[in-house]
Amino acid sequence: MKTSFKLAALVLVLGLSACTNADRFGNSSGQSAGSVANAAADPSSPAYFQTTVGDRVLFAVDQSNLSDDARQVLVAQAAWLMANGAYTAIIEGHADEQGTREYNLALGARRASAVQEFLVSQGVAGNRLRTITYGKERPIAICSDESCYSQNRRAVTVLSAGAGS
Repeated sequence: MKTSFKLAALVLVLGLSACTNADRFGNSSGQSAGSVANAAADPSSPAYFQTTVGDRVLFAVDQSNLSDDARQVLVAQAAWLMANGAYTAIIEGHADEQGTREYNLALGARRASAVQEFLVSQGVAGNRLRTITYGKERPIAICSDESCYSQNRRAVTVLSAGAGS
C-alpha cells in the first residue's frame, strides 16, 4: 500500500512538472512569439492586415447594408490590398443562427457580395476577390443570445498569396 501511494505521488509530481514547460513540444511553427509579433508589425503582412487593418465587418439583423463603421474598415482593407498586390482575398459571408439554413446562406452571400462590390468600388481589381457564403454554419460565438448573434453577423476577408488571374 505504501509503495503504491509513493508511486502515485511520483507520477503526479512528474505529470505536474511536465505542465510547467510551455515549449515542451518544441515550436512546430518555426516561429517564436517575438517573430509573430514582428509579423503583425510589418505593414505588408497578413498578420498586420488581420490585427491592424481589420479583417471583418459586422452587419445588423437581416441586413447586408454596410454601416459607416464597416465602410471605414473596408476603405482600409482596399488601401492595403492595393498596396500589396501579391495577395488575393476570399470574402466569407456569415449569418447568426436565427432563420433557416437556406435563408442564412443567401444572406451570407449578399453580405459577401456587398463587401466585394465596395472593395471593387475603391479600386481593388475584381479578379483578386472571390466570395463564399457559410450562412450560419461557421459561428465564432456560440450561444442563443444577442451578444453572440452580433459577432456572427459578419463578412470576413481572408487573404491568400498569389495574384489574381
